[in-house]
Amino acid sequence: MLLSRIGRQVLLATALVLTPLAPAQAAPSPTPATTVQAAPRGAEVVAVKQVADRLTDLTVRSQALGGRTVNVRLLTPDGWNPADRSQHWPTFWLLHGCCGDYTSWSGTDIAKIPSLHKVLVVMPEAGWNGWYSDWWNYGAGGDPAWETFHTVELTHLLEHGWGASSNRVVAGLSMGGQGALLYAARHPGMFRAVAAYSGSAHPLLNDESVNRIMGFFAGQGNDPLRVWGDPVAQRSIWQAHDPYYLAHRLKSLPVYLSCGDGTAGPFDPPGKTDSLEADFNRQNHTLAAQLEQAGAHHLTTNFYGPGTHAWSYWQRELHASLPILLQALNVH
Repeated sequence: MLLSRIGRQVLLATALVLTPLAPAQAAPSPTPATTVQAAPRGAEVVAVKQVADRLTDLTVRSQALGGRTVNVRLLTPDGWNPADRSQHWPTFWLLHGCCGDYTSWSGTDIAKIPSLHKVLVVMPEAGWNGWYSDWWNYGAGGDPAWETFHTVELTHLLEHGWGASSNRVVAGLSMGGQGALLYAARHPGMFRAVAAYSGSAHPLLNDESVNRIMGFFAGQGNDPLRVWGDPVAQRSIWQAHDPYYLAHRLKSLPVYLSCGDGTAGPFDPPGKTDSLEADFNRQNHTLAAQLEQAGAHHLTTNFYGPGTHAWSYWQRELHASLPILLQALNVH
């Protein structure tokens, strides 16, 4: 039975667990920002900055985010030329986790992966704890509306000026793993495959899972009820953002799920334990069983046992899932 709201508030002080930030990286030399492009559907690119070879940052002003500007990082394919409007590259959305940002995946080896020279990799900002959702805000909606920003505004911009195509796949870690599953399920036909690494795959699994995600919602001083509301009173909203309850919408897609069990693995010091990864492991096993019951046609799981909530595992799982994702994009 879910805890009362008062009980949850008592736990919030200790429930907040942070996902590690991306590995440290040297800051690139700044280059002049350039005002470029206005576009319909509520967003516009207001600045562009090349931060490294094949890495370009777009600064986007979004109506879905209350007129604020946020950044989107592109890892561009060989031959990419945004001035050539005839280009439409296979597109790989790669989502960051809680407490990270649009630069998080740049701390891995993605720029060195040969097969990613053939696709446009989109790494959008999603807020420190935005949860890839249009926030409930006590029924008022409005800012922040991360799901609308990504699936409507940013998608339109990228396909009308930055070389993206409608041939897309999506992957993410932790909060971003949940986001990847949600976007693939809630927007049928938008993505051809989905991968989640240590994802929050069933936040309504039990009291521990509920209180953990409420603790994440409370990050940076936010009222946790703003995101999806109360898990009892607004249960339908929670279920609409819980991949377990959307499994039937994922059954025809290639789905890759991976997670460790929270005990010390090959990239951890001896004796380390991780209750967050252990919780997400239970959630992922439950989602996998639900997908199988729903008749999932192309489910791949890698529940690799010992391993914690850490970048070394997510980089490894990105590599492991790429053949599935690239096959869905018809990239060889």
